[in-house]
Amino acid sequence: MKIKNPFFKKNNNINLSDICKILGVKRPKKDLKINNISDLKSSTKYDISFYNNSNYLDLLKKSKVKYVISNEKYFKSIKNYCHPILVKNVLKSVYEIINIFYPEALNDAIDFDLSTPNKKKNKIKFGKNVLFGKNVKIGNNTKIGHNTIIESNVIIGSNCVIGNNVLIKNTIIGKNVRIMDGAIIGKKGFGFYPDKKMNSRYPHIGMVIIKDNAEIGCNNTIDRGSISNTVIGKNTFIDNQVHIAHNVNIGDNCIITGQVGFAGSSKIGNNVSVGGQAGISGHLIIGNNVQIGGGSGVIKNIPDNVKVMGYPAKDIRSFIKDNK
Repeated sequence: MKIKNPFFKKNNNINLSDICKILGVKRPKKDLKINNISDLKSSTKYDISFYNNSNYLDLLKKSKVKYVISNEKYFKSIKNYCHPILVKNVLKSVYEIINIFYPEALNDAIDFDLSTPNKKKNKIKFGKNVLFGKNVKIGNNTKIGHNTIIESNVIIGSNCVIGNNVLIKNTIIGKNVRIMDGAIIGKKGFGFYPDKKMNSRYPHIGMVIIKDNAEIGCNNTIDRGSISNTVIGKNTFIDNQVHIAHNVNIGDNCIITGQVGFAGSSKIGNNVSVGGQAGISGHLIIGNNVQIGGGSGVIKNIPDNVKVMGYPAKDIRSFIKDNK
């Protein structure tokens, strides 16, 4: 089920011809309204998406999207599955299109519209110096620690515990979730497109979704998605000082120990355990029931039911044999 994003106001008056004009490409013979810019998985036939990595070809084949921003390198492989809009720089073009759909997306660094919440509402218990933005929704019996900020439109379910000195923005949280002291949830990810004259910040219009019964450790940083969402699955427990980059999707019942780092857009299956100080590169798929040893560097996809360790991470039996 697709969850509506309440955090960014969208321009609803964008046509395909407007997009082509901004990108400097030939206008279509038949114009039509474009509803949104979306990732391949969630796009409808009324959206526009992008393709800049051959790892996503299977996803494109299954996608409902018709119009896709790409470049000449991928034209032959995608032309039978969509109407390619060919540009020189896909990342820059996507940035330009996000800006016309969401012109305020880069202006959310600080929510200045904060106030002290009503402490009698919904049997919620608050610490000192707690601030809420507008339209925050908190479930019954949730506890919120001292000096914590919950920014506008955030939703938190019932029976949650939010620690001290926590910042939550652009996030939807389920029931029975624990977020420990010092966590920062829902900030803009580290996204930009490089240019010789000046790097430009990349707008992030996704959000963070934390599902029921999850636990987020102290001083964790979880970035919101750039176009898709960052997701933490049900009953997944994350230790202290973990960084989860934009668009990462972690499945259910996972155990992530201290100082692990996930690069952007990696997908982690269910029942995965990751040892301390391991690193997972971007755009990877880690299967179900995978065990990743501490200090490992994962740079390739891992199938289901595999134990790996080392750098680059390899099957545990090969690792032990090579290090006798």
